[in-house]
Amino acid sequence: MTAEISLAVIDDHPLFREGVIRSLTEMDGFSIVGEGSSKEDALRIAAEHRPDILLLDISMPGGGLDAISLILGQIPDQKIVMLTVSEASDDVMAALKSGAKGYVLKGVGSRMLADIIRSIAAGDSYVAPTLSARLISENGSAAQVNPFNALTDREREVLELASAGLSNKHIGLKLDLHEKTIKHHMTQIFAKLEVSNRTEAAMAFRDEIERRRQ
Repeated sequence: MTAEISLAVIDDHPLFREGVIRSLTEMDGFSIVGEGSSKEDALRIAAEHRPDILLLDISMPGGGLDAISLILGQIPDQKIVMLTVSEASDDVMAALKSGAKGYVLKGVGSRMLADIIRSIAAGDSYVAPTLSARLISENGSAAQVNPFNALTDREREVLELASAGLSNKHIGLKLDLHEKTIKHHMTQIFAKLEVSNRTEAAMAFRDEIERRRQ
């Protein structure tokens, strides 16, 4: 039996926080070890309970972004996921540069959130696809010149298997991930490569392989 993923939820809106907790605890595989509403709560809960995943809002007393570096300074391997309404590129970049493993918008459904958490607990990272595409277009770095640089290691792995003709189901079986998680990865890949389907993604992947061989 797969071990439960322990979670702490830090958000200063009680109704939203309670909704997230209720939704996740109704699913198998999750346990809530703490909840709070401020940066101080986040620091305390991270230190006392060491959750597998710490869900953190940006707009709360003390500031969620400020909490990231403070927590990671004390607990370097703590996995932090921002769960926020902010779509500002500056907030996304600040969170990722500070060490957050995920950036999720509050409009996400409970099942998708659960899949994202499972993926991050397994070692992946996640940024809402609309935001990652915007970051690539706004960023003047190498990621803009070559969008493959923006793919995570897991996304590259999924893309390679998809390009080999494997379905989402078979990729999930091969990587020991839920099929929905693979779908999320494919959505991220499409957004980052600016393609609309698997065929275009596979063609882009093959072109990239050929380019690197030259």
